[in-house]
Amino acid sequence: MPSDPADQWLSSYVFDLPEAFIAQRPVEPRHAARLLAVDPGERVGCRHLTVWDLQQELQAGDLLVVNNTRVLKARLQVRRASGGQVELLVLEPVTGSDWLCLARPAKRLKPGELLQLEHAGQPPIALEVIAVDAASGGRVVRFPAACTTPEAIEALLARYGTMPLPPYIQQHSDDDDSRYQTRYASRPGAVAAPTAGLHLSDALLEAIRARGVVIAETTLHVGLGTFRPVDTEDLAQLELHSEWVEVSPALVEAVQACRARGGRVIAVGTTSVRSLEAVAQLHGGELQPHTGPVNLVIQPGYRFAVVQGLLTNFHLPKSSLLLLVSALIGRVRLLELYEQAKAEGYRFFSYGDAMWIAPEAVLAEARPA
Repeated sequence: MPSDPADQWLSSYVFDLPEAFIAQRPVEPRHAARLLAVDPGERVGCRHLTVWDLQQELQAGDLLVVNNTRVLKARLQVRRASGGQVELLVLEPVTGSDWLCLARPAKRLKPGELLQLEHAGQPPIALEVIAVDAASGGRVVRFPAACTTPEAIEALLARYGTMPLPPYIQQHSDDDDSRYQTRYASRPGAVAAPTAGLHLSDALLEAIRARGVVIAETTLHVGLGTFRPVDTEDLAQLELHSEWVEVSPALVEAVQACRARGGRVIAVGTTSVRSLEAVAQLHGGELQPHTGPVNLVIQPGYRFAVVQGLLTNFHLPKSSLLLLVSALIGRVRLLELYEQAKAEGYRFFSYGDAMWIAPEAVLAEARPA
């Protein structure tokens, strides 16, 4: 349970953010983004670096855990029999070639309705609405029979779909297809990028390895649970949509080896945190190999089982990601740091700047035992 009663209420996670602070385009090179490094101690202190400086913050023997999910071109335009246009966002497989999709507008889409998937230069493909998903408000849509896995549907989406950039990014570019992917993205299945990883260039990854830091991969396909707004005021009642993860035996061994040599487990992004922590909680606090859905809520009062430090972006008000980072360093401290970031002109959200939380800056009561 959180020590501050206000931590339990969603309305405590609000801050003012004028649109001018929302990054519309990423900086180049990737590692040139600014980095707010949180200082240890109770007082609000920080240093202003760039992501390139992260290599100096890491230590030989550390383990850097990255999320290797790859974003699907999951935004589709379809036409109803009446001629009306509908946008689909393909979220996750349900069964066979049926996929859960968000639809806009969705109100009139009924089970049994046929849709035509269209894209310039491509033949139309017939899709069928199979069911309404009450939990998400989405629709279960049947795709061609071969589209049974993220790997199988990726080829179709590459021809018909567009990159699902967040709605607050208004400036689109031809390079979004590559720039909205991490350099190590290899496992298709996400509908949003693990954005902290967007800052890691090939040159920075090479420099981090040269410093004696081990880099290991997990997979969490970023889905509805990450970007859907939280609307539960009493956070004790909060539940998130599940997301698919894989923690491999190799990753478990890497974490064990890191602990044995006295290194620190550092997560790149909140998705890597959720992958490690959710799987550990499924096994009594011990990280074990696991493949399947998870839906752990991390908020103030949570004691981490695996993760000791974090590289993360600046997140939306009232978001589950803001709750997670608050669990590491405290809600009041995080919001005060956000105000400092605004005063210094940091850029927020997916294409924005980053924050570095070293293990020494994590609340003592939140650190792994």
